[in-house]
Amino acid sequence: MQIAVLLYDRFTSLDAVGPFELLSRLPGAETVFVAAEPGPVRNDQGNLALVADRSLAEVTAPDIVLVPGGPGARQAMHDETILDWLRTADATSAWTTSVCTGSLVLAGAGLLKGRRATSHWLALDDLVPHGAEPTGERVVFDGKYVTAAGVSSGIDMALHLIGRIAGDETAQTIQLMTEYDPQPPYDAGSPDKAPAEIVAKWRTKAGQVTAAGR
Repeated sequence: MQIAVLLYDRFTSLDAVGPFELLSRLPGAETVFVAAEPGPVRNDQGNLALVADRSLAEVTAPDIVLVPGGPGARQAMHDETILDWLRTADATSAWTTSVCTGSLVLAGAGLLKGRRATSHWLALDDLVPHGAEPTGERVVFDGKYVTAAGVSSGIDMALHLIGRIAGDETAQTIQLMTEYDPQPPYDAGSPDKAPAEIVAKWRTKAGQVTAAGR
């Protein structure tokens, strides 16, 4: 089983590394980071690079495709090299997945038309012009397409997927051995739970960014 994790400039680190850490533990799995060209790719803060061992042209038929999100997703969703690769890989993949705004890249490739999907809560409405049906759920399965909400939800998505592929016991074992037992000090991990003033602040900022990009 080959798992291809797409890298592009200004991806969010945990979007890629969180699911990678779990999915790479699937029995018999080969996990490979891919990008337009082999070499280091910088994250959204510019302070961490992951190395793409192979180019997109070298990995054409992975079993699982994983697209992380990040500020760079809005450029990636219009990058024809990336979009063409996604369409090609998706034609034979068993699972096509995304985390956070990675779903915008899948949508840009036309893969989410008529499908339920999720994304970061600030980006859900951006799925609509591409024919997707946005939902605020943390992990969404629609056929072989699996989308996760913002950043940390990629870990949950990976566990769901492991359970589907290898069974509950394998998923539970991986959860145990990675000691994934979140107990956050705050209950502010979704716009429904976070203080209203913080949610409003970030909705305003997101609106300003969107307006500036038009």
